[in-house]
Amino acid sequence: MQPWMIAILVVSLVLIAAAAAWFVHDRRRSMRLREHFGPEYNRAILGTGSRRQAEAELARREALAKELRNRPLHPADRDRFLAEWKMCQAQFVDDPAAAVDRADQLLVEIMRTRGYATDNPYERMTDIAAAYPYHAAKYREAGEILTRHRHAEASTEELRTAFLHFRTLFDDLLGGRDEELRQTSAA
Repeated sequence: MQPWMIAILVVSLVLIAAAAAWFVHDRRRSMRLREHFGPEYNRAILGTGSRRQAEAELARREALAKELRNRPLHPADRDRFLAEWKMCQAQFVDDPAAAVDRADQLLVEIMRTRGYATDNPYERMTDIAAAYPYHAAKYREAGEILTRHRHAEASTEELRTAFLHFRTLFDDLLGGRDEELRQTSAA
């Protein structure tokens, strides 16, 4: 066999191996993002029309969410949000709809304070899916209940469900028990 034939064969094998490695890496990345984001993965693809663009955006949001989750709230902000949440809970007895509305606004304020995108509902939902994937579907459901209520189509029980969904996200956005432990150990 001629030396140039051997060189072509080696280069061809290297290119095939590189293509196979890239394909496996790409599939694994897609699978990981699909598992992490759940239904938001498909929504992102539909929104952009391109799997590659959607995955790049989701990966960017995932990295940002990881950074923002590690950034603790200032203790004064945390205390203020806790006090406001307690007022929301108390308000629920007399005016469930207003309490759920205020809870939603409070979540947006906490997200803004932590550095998340809050102006665009799609971006807000994507950030929640990135940082708190277990809450994404419940947050979306709570938002749908709130929308139905604005059209006089949601019951008090549904508003209670929305409020509870908002509460679980509130706990995680605020930092929950982990945040309290960090603040205690820093003091």
